[in-house]
Amino acid sequence: MEEKKLDINSIIGFILIFGILVFMMYQSTPSPEEIEAKQKETQEQVEAEQKESKQNEAVVTTAADFATTNTQALDSTQRVALQNKVGALSYALALPGEAITNVETDVFELKFNRMGGHLAEVKLKNFVDYDSVPIYLVKNKNSNFNLTFSTSDGRTRNTQDFPFQPSVTKSGENTIVSMKLKFSETKFLEYRYELKPKDYMIDFSIKSQGLNGEFNTSEPITLDWKQKGMRHAKSISYENRYTRLTYMHNEDRVEKLSQMGDDEETVEDVEWLSYRQHFFSSILVTNDSPFKSVDMTSKNLVEDEEVDSLFTKLYTSKMPLAYNGGEVNKSLGLYYGPTDAKTLKAYDKSLEESIPFGWGIFGWINKAIFIQLFGFLSGFLPYGIAIIVMTILVKLMLSFVQYKQFMSQAKMKILKPELDAIRAKYKDNKMKAQQETMALQTKAGASPMSGCLPGLMQIPVFYALFMFFPTAFDLRQKSFLWADDLSSYDSIAELPFNIPFYGDHVALFPILAAIAIFFYMRMTTGQQTAMQGPPQEGMPDMGKMMKYMIYFSPLLMLVFFNNYASGLSLYYFISNLISIGIMLVIKNYIIDEEKVLAKIEVSKSKPKKQNRFQRKMAEMMEQAEQQKQAQQKRKKK
Repeated sequence: MEEKKLDINSIIGFILIFGILVFMMYQSTPSPEEIEAKQKETQEQVEAEQKESKQNEAVVTTAADFATTNTQALDSTQRVALQNKVGALSYALALPGEAITNVETDVFELKFNRMGGHLAEVKLKNFVDYDSVPIYLVKNKNSNFNLTFSTSDGRTRNTQDFPFQPSVTKSGENTIVSMKLKFSETKFLEYRYELKPKDYMIDFSIKSQGLNGEFNTSEPITLDWKQKGMRHAKSISYENRYTRLTYMHNEDRVEKLSQMGDDEETVEDVEWLSYRQHFFSSILVTNDSPFKSVDMTSKNLVEDEEVDSLFTKLYTSKMPLAYNGGEVNKSLGLYYGPTDAKTLKAYDKSLEESIPFGWGIFGWINKAIFIQLFGFLSGFLPYGIAIIVMTILVKLMLSFVQYKQFMSQAKMKILKPELDAIRAKYKDNKMKAQQETMALQTKAGASPMSGCLPGLMQIPVFYALFMFFPTAFDLRQKSFLWADDLSSYDSIAELPFNIPFYGDHVALFPILAAIAIFFYMRMTTGQQTAMQGPPQEGMPDMGKMMKYMIYFSPLLMLVFFNNYASGLSLYYFISNLISIGIMLVIKNYIIDEEKVLAKIEVSKSKPKKQNRFQRKMAEMMEQAEQQKQAQQKRKKK
């Protein structure tokens, strides 16, 4: 009862407090006369502040200052005021012009923005994304390209804040787009774009005329290029994995910013910058001298695959441009197009190095062998069939490796009874058993390493192909069987939920590849395990580890490759099927165990000279055996 009274009293108290507050606000409400007087006082104060602000106006201006300005409608007093505020650039504001200039070529649909003079939209006419939407590299203000400079009267200007004067002319088959920021009729800063038929590279120059007295050359003129990579693929996480800022500097060094995280660098002597978006790139190239210094950043914009993100990464680059006699004259190239090795290589600027073929020998194998081979095969075969044929050729080329491996296994199988006898004889002396085992294997020419080393030779090929398929532009949107796009995952079922690391779909090619690798590993690992003896003391049980790998490797492929290019999974599926076939052929029709046994007996009868490594190993084992015997003697004492 007391708790109820307390609750009621609390409620009453709140009501009373609320009533008092309402009454106090009512009492403090001004009368209509007081409100009118207050408004008049406020208006006078605002007008006084505006008058004072105009007298102390800052010299840095923005686009908002000129958005509605039309100097042709201004009287002489207003013209003088604008001249004082903007300086010589007030002339640019007086010129008429359309907000957007449209230009079309065989490969582009371009829109040039009068404000800032640069591209407002870049559409690639010959490509669409995964949802049949045209490919745009620049759209919806995802890109800024401007110059910041100081004038001789101490003002800081940015080209994006001022209108340029557009003109479009023809020079033979080429289209010339000139965007001029005019200080007067004979003084201007010009962006000049030359568009060639069927060419993704735009010849672009920045030059000034008659401005040697307008620029403050003691302050640098800075080119600032920002761009967000637009999503074009089904899986934005997979696309983002191959979206990177890449650059070449010091003549031939190609490097990249972080693949997934945020990153920044300051680099000297930059030849070109590539804002790569997996299968499409925006590249800025220097046609004369390298950029002396570039401050570049990359910011990851993809946080979750389930979020319908529009952009992958934000790239920024700032680079000073040199004055020459008080003027600016920089020759550049702007590439907007496919990240295709054949297309990029045609410009002879090493732009194809922006494609991640792999480092060192892996990249060399791709560029020297697989790109050429696949290009040849896909020239007359459907792309899926070309992958299968290339896989067959690669496996045949490496079949001698499998032969070496199976020959080694056959020798070890024949020696197994003798090896088991040695282990039984020296079961209480593991070190001696190991010495005798090595001696027998050396005499018979059946070292386990002879099977491992050929296998290591396959690693560069496998890794090179792992890098090749996800970056092969020719596979993009090419179908095969149930796969709509060999450069993306094949989906046979959509899941109503997302499984971490797996995704929200079921891809069939990874399942087939996982099954094939399971049976291949079971056949090879089972034979190797049967030939092995019990694990050595202090050493891991390799037999048990290999049994785990039989199940772990297919599971890893099943999960990891579910979001990868279906062309890569197709390769692994066919590759493992062929490996199984080659293994059966070698085992049943090529390797004759009786002949192998005869060779082993002949090898045993010949004196074997140990190499340096074998002698060293024998000495170490002998020393270990002596130390063990000495320890046992001390224990007995």
